[in-house]
Amino acid sequence: MRLLKRVGFYLMGVALGSIAVIYFWKNKNVTFDYGMDARTLKSIRTKKLLFSENVQLELAAKKIDTTKISTILKYGDVDFGKSKPRQKPCAEYYVIGKDSLKNIHLYVKRCDSTASIEKVLFNR
Repeated sequence: MRLLKRVGFYLMGVALGSIAVIYFWKNKNVTFDYGMDARTLKSIRTKKLLFSENVQLELAAKKIDTTKISTILKYGDVDFGKSKPRQKPCAEYYVIGKDSLKNIHLYVKRCDSTASIEKVLFNR
């Protein structure tokens, strides 16, 4: 076989395989959380989320609802320099919001079955 014909068959197979993967995964809720931030935030989101009393009072005073907190826990950044991921029994993470929520910082404690938001910091 000539080289051009082999490359053509290869590209046709890759295209058909890509279409098949897109078709089968389109209806599934599949995420590819490979980065450290993504894995950490996903593990926090999958646990039962609790709010401390101080956090509830601060959120009510600033008129911030839990959907903004959920958005931060989905798209935010984890500052591992300020976090304590190896602390026992519950790891502690410092999560920073992105874009319009970048002035909201969360201090989250992740245990085996729950994740609790211990502090909410508002930066100017």
